[in-house]
Amino acid sequence: MKIKVFADTICGWCYIGHTRLAKVLKKFENISFDYEHVPFQLNPDMPKEGIKRLDYLKNKFGSKEAAQPMYDSMVQEALKEKLQFNLKKIEITPNTNFSHILIKLAFSKCIGHEVLIKIFEAYFSKGKNIGDKNVLVEIGKSCNINEKEIYEAFLLKKEINEINKSDIVARSMGINGVPFFEINNKTYISGAQSSTNLIEAIKVNL
Repeated sequence: MKIKVFADTICGWCYIGHTRLAKVLKKFENISFDYEHVPFQLNPDMPKEGIKRLDYLKNKFGSKEAAQPMYDSMVQEALKEKLQFNLKKIEITPNTNFSHILIKLAFSKCIGHEVLIKIFEAYFSKGKNIGDKNVLVEIGKSCNINEKEIYEAFLLKKEINEINKSDIVARSMGINGVPFFEINNKTYISGAQSSTNLIEAIKVNL
């Protein structure tokens, strides 16, 4: 069964949604799933170096205070999945291009889920700048990906072009927020759905 998940690595709801989906897929022991991470950029115009988080919140929501209720809700949902978000540690809202490149490389080596989770953890739990190549290389190395291979992937312009293309295609499909799940090219689910909803969506495609 083919499952595409459109996601961005600075999206807390994507972290929650991915965690729920991973648990759900384990319930279908006799089903083979073909999982594809599809890059999506919540901030396609983000500078390469990212911007200070407080400036980002002000630009996007008007102020940190205006964004707080949404983030409080997200943190509470994360706790239900035993995910610890420490948003106060985040100082930079990064450009996510390089994180998507590392994820693609990891999936080519069949360790995509492991790397994806470590990127989410680095950002949401540890407040690390996942737009920093060196931070991402350390994550890759911790999963036994060769350092030189990672840096070489970062240098390939075609990788950035593919991410931008994925983002354009997603928006042409009407996808303006993530996570977004596509199951067998016929069932579409938007948002960090409950485990129950994900199970039902998979069942109708069996």
